[in-house]
Amino acid sequence: MAYAPLAALRDRITVGAPLPFNVRDADGTLLLAREQVLRDERELDSLFERGTLVDLDEVYTPAERIATAPREELPRLWEECFDRVDDVLRRCGHAHFREALDDASAPVAALVERDPDLALFQVLRADANPLVQYGVNHSMHTAIVCRLVAQRLGWDADSTQRVFKAALTMNVSMLELQGTLAFQGTPPTRSQREQILSHPQRSVEMLRQSGITDREWLDAVLQHHETPDGAGYPQGLTEIGDLAQLIRRADVYTAKLSPRAGREAISADRAGREMFMSEPGHPMVAAMVKEFGLYPPGCFVMLASGEIGMVVKRGPAVNNPVVAVMTTAKGEPCPEPIRRDTSFPAYAVKSVLPARHLPVRVQQEMMAQLLV
Repeated sequence: MAYAPLAALRDRITVGAPLPFNVRDADGTLLLAREQVLRDERELDSLFERGTLVDLDEVYTPAERIATAPREELPRLWEECFDRVDDVLRRCGHAHFREALDDASAPVAALVERDPDLALFQVLRADANPLVQYGVNHSMHTAIVCRLVAQRLGWDADSTQRVFKAALTMNVSMLELQGTLAFQGTPPTRSQREQILSHPQRSVEMLRQSGITDREWLDAVLQHHETPDGAGYPQGLTEIGDLAQLIRRADVYTAKLSPRAGREAISADRAGREMFMSEPGHPMVAAMVKEFGLYPPGCFVMLASGEIGMVVKRGPAVNNPVVAVMTTAKGEPCPEPIRRDTSFPAYAVKSVLPARHLPVRVQQEMMAQLLV
């Protein structure tokens, strides 16, 4: 629990009206329950003087808490969100799933809004997450991309939220199988192939059992592997909704960025080129590539100076990111990361480097902190 002095929340209290939250003594003991009524200003002043506290979880919505959280707390909040969404998605098909999903996904959406660069980092540094969580992580990455691209395309708030929720739940029927396949390193067996081909329908059935009735949401999950040429599955459709089309492209793109047993992650610049060449001029693909840029946050690069660092922020142009340099031109570790503006020719990005080629080992926690 995170507490704040009652005095700091004076503007949320009205004498003569029910309290909107519990009030606790300085040691955390419950003193006044929510809905109790303060009779006069003297009673309120005595509470202030006593040093009473309020649990911030009872005061602010997830979006409000994230909007006001210190930047250095954002990586931890992202980690908590991944764990919470993991727990909720694995309970699909059970009672109260819809409410639990709303509670778990709201902070994710707020974090994306708070810092899109840090959101992109979550997608790009997928190789830092355990393969056993591949299914949930991949759904989260796809949902993050869908939200950002939908906003770039100018979709309304309802459609943006709907595609975000559909991407989160697209694979609820095969989360365990995805983890198995990520480790497996061999082609799917016949049984696994059957599960893959049927998972859109099975996911829809689980969502219906959970009380999801939104037709567009369910259609997006059902159609997210369909393709305009009719070669997709499970129905071989040629007329596909916009939500499903965006989810399919985000699904493919984020899969390229994620490692699997026997296959390394594809670099962001190469993944973007492959997506663009597969559908040149398509507005969804163009928006996706533009959102990430050539060198998105979390990408390791070598500069013209010979220094090596990590992209920490997208720049004004797709080829001019801000880079936190971690090694000198001689390959020696820097005592402290140094930020470089790659719009200057001396610090222009020369090449993208796989993490395994870095001369220094960078922990996930350090990478996240570099961004904030």
